Amino acid sequence: MAAHRRSRQRWAGGTKARTAATVALAGAAAATGLDGSGHAAPQPAPDQVRADVARLYREAEAATEKYNGAKEKAESARQRLRALQDERARREERLNSARAELGSVAAAQYRGGGLDPALQLVLSEDPDGYLEGAAVAERVGSRQRAAVGRVRAQLREIERLRGAARIEVNSLTSRRAELKRHEETITGRLSTARRLLSRLPSGHRAGLADSTDRAARSSTGSRDGLTAPGSVTSLAPGPRAARAVSYAYQKLGSPYVWGATGPDAFDCSGLVQAAYRSAGVSLPRTTYAQIGAGRRVPRSELLPGDLVFFYSGISHVGIYVGGGRMIHAPNPSAPVRLAPLDEMPFAGATRVG
Repeated sequence: MAAHRRSRQRWAGGTKARTAATVALAGAAAATGLDGSGHAAPQPAPDQVRADVARLYREAEAATEKYNGAKEKAESARQRLRALQDERARREERLNSARAELGSVAAAQYRGGGLDPALQLVLSEDPDGYLEGAAVAERVGSRQRAAVGRVRAQLREIERLRGAARIEVNSLTSRRAELKRHEETITGRLSTARRLLSRLPSGHRAGLADSTDRAARSSTGSRDGLTAPGSVTSLAPGPRAARAVSYAYQKLGSPYVWGATGPDAFDCSGLVQAAYRSAGVSLPRTTYAQIGAGRRVPRSELLPGDLVFFYSGISHVGIYVGGGRMIHAPNPSAPVRLAPLDEMPFAGATRVG
């Protein structure tokens, strides 16, 4: 019985081993296509790639606006720090002057001796002259007290400036770290978008590019429409808005570059800022600040030159030019172009000109 059980166990064990080997080989064949039925990973559908790339561009643009805001704040902190350092240098010069003055007063007092004033009067051979000298000494004492007061005031002010400078250094360090985080987000999203596009067959990649170019051409009507037609600028609410619209037309075809404010490349808020800067209007750098820079207007009352904003996070902006269209810097896949407002979820509008 024992031998019989051992024989069955050996048979069972062998069966288990052969079964495991068969499953493993079958799995390997399926994985490598050795059995003839394996398939390569399916190519993503062009529509899905387009949707994914559009989402990545939106996320990159939202990070770009945060980057622009952090950069603006970093520059403000840098300017404040520089002003504090300049003021501290001026204060230290005044401190050195006050110390020199205090030193000269002390030296004069030392040379004048330290006799009690009453004894000096008794021993003086010229009481009238002594009294005149005593008045001078009193004035010297007043000068000394004033000099000491000036030194103390300068020291207090320098210490205050040092404290303020430390705050600005910390702020600048924090802003630089924030800039780095946003930059990593932007480059990461754009890199992922490029990888997605590279997975498409070349014909589909060309198709995506062609569709973008066709949309740009159909929106502009023609390549010679680089100057805003008078019928558009004449409808602007004022000369500054008209000038901004004209500038935007002149920049049609300029490349999108995140963080750029012109004159040859732009991101969305950079284009808007540059257009109004050309008209003598100073706008904030970011979309979420630009929407608060003027008077809000409803979509039904839009006029050329109004700023139009998109998405719930106010992460995109364009310049309205009439006829339900705007000029904007879309994303790295397309240059500055004309586009319909309905291309993106409308979030609001502001009139600044």
